Amino acid sequence: MDKKFETRLVQAGRRPTRAYGFVNPPLTRGSTVLYPDIATKQATGPRRLEPVEIYGLYGTETHFALEAALAELEGGSHAQVTGSGLSAITVPLLAYLKAGDHLLVPDSVYGPTRSFCDGLLRRYGVETSYYDPMLTPDALAPQFRPETRVLFTESPGSHTFEVQDIPGLAALAHARGVKVFLDNTWGIGHFPPFERGVDVSIHALTKYPGGHSDIILGAVVVNDEADWKWLRNGALELGNYASPDDCWLALRGLRTLAVRLKAQEAAGLRLAHWLAARPEIARVLHPALPSCPGHEIWARDFTGSCGLFGAVFAPRYAAAQVVAFIDALRLFGIGASWGGYESLVLPTTGTITRTEGTGRFEGHAVRFQVGLEHTDDLIADLAQALDRLG
Repeated sequence: MDKKFETRLVQAGRRPTRAYGFVNPPLTRGSTVLYPDIATKQATGPRRLEPVEIYGLYGTETHFALEAALAELEGGSHAQVTGSGLSAITVPLLAYLKAGDHLLVPDSVYGPTRSFCDGLLRRYGVETSYYDPMLTPDALAPQFRPETRVLFTESPGSHTFEVQDIPGLAALAHARGVKVFLDNTWGIGHFPPFERGVDVSIHALTKYPGGHSDIILGAVVVNDEADWKWLRNGALELGNYASPDDCWLALRGLRTLAVRLKAQEAAGLRLAHWLAARPEIARVLHPALPSCPGHEIWARDFTGSCGLFGAVFAPRYAAAQVVAFIDALRLFGIGASWGGYESLVLPTTGTITRTEGTGRFEGHAVRFQVGLEHTDDLIADLAQALDRLG
C-alpha cells in the first residue's frame, strides 16, 4: 500500500509488541545491557549496524523507533540520530572525508557548517571550496577536482533562500564518483531527497519535527547499504548519539508534523505576499515567490514550502531603522532556530559570511519564522512596526 505522507507520519516507527499495547513507543533509558550468559553476549555484541540493544550508545528501542520512522518518511533505508542538527552535518562529513580530500560547499550554507569546514576539517587536512549556489551544473563542473569526494548542498540556502538544482548537481557529482549531501531541514515533507539523486539527507530535528522549541536533535538518512555502513560506524566511532528523551519527544512531534507544516506554510505565504506589497519592502525571499533566487527550480522539485523566509528592505532604510523595526515587533520573538510554534525574527544583514558574491541584496534583510499565531494578528504587528519607519 502506497501511503500518503500524513498517514506515514502517524504510523511510522510504531511496532506494538503486545496486542493491547500503548499508542506511542515507550521511552527507554539506559546505558548497560545485561545478558543471561556469555554466549548470548557474544552472539549480539558485534552487530553494531543492526537495531539491537547491546549498549546505550548503540541505541535503545526509542532511538530505533525514531530512526525507522525518519527513514520511512524520507524514502531511505536507514537513519542515524545525532545529538544536534550541527552534529548531523559534522558526523557524516567526518565519517566520509579524510586528509587530502576536497569538499564543495555552497556559499549560502548554514553558518556553523562553514565554521566546521574552515576550522576542524581544515586542521585535519580536508580542503573546502565554496561555490555560488545558483551555478548551473555545467558552470560548477570546473570546480570539481580528482580529490573531490563530497558535494554539499543546502536548498534553500540559509538566510538567503537560494534554491539549488539538486537533480542536475547530483548527476554531475555522480558522474565523477562524488557523494551528494543535502541539508534538507527546510524541505522536510516537501522534498524527497533520494528521488532527486541525493546520497545523504541531513536534518535538524530541533526544527519542525520537534515543533516546540524544547529539544536539540539531528538525524542523517541514507538509502544505500554501503553508505549506511560508513555512516553508522563513523557515528559510533565518534561517540555521537542522542538522548532517548529527546528522541521520544521528536517521535511525538512527528505525529502532528503534517498539520503544523500545512498551517505554517499557509501563514508564511500569506505574510510573504502581504510584505511583498508593502512599499518598505524591496524583495521577499520566499522560494514560492518569483522574487526568490531559484523559484523555478522550487516549483519543479518541491511539493510545498514552510514558514521560514526572508525579506529585503528598500535601500533607503538604514541598518538602524531595520533594527528599530525588529525591536518594535510585539509578537515576533528575537531568537535563533525555527520550526517551533512561535513566530521569530532575526536580522540577516551583517550576520552571515559570504565569499563568492552571494547573499548581497539591494537593502538590509531580515528572516521570519512564522508560527501558529493567527495571521491577522501577525500582520497587524508587522504593520504597526513598518508604519513607524515613515
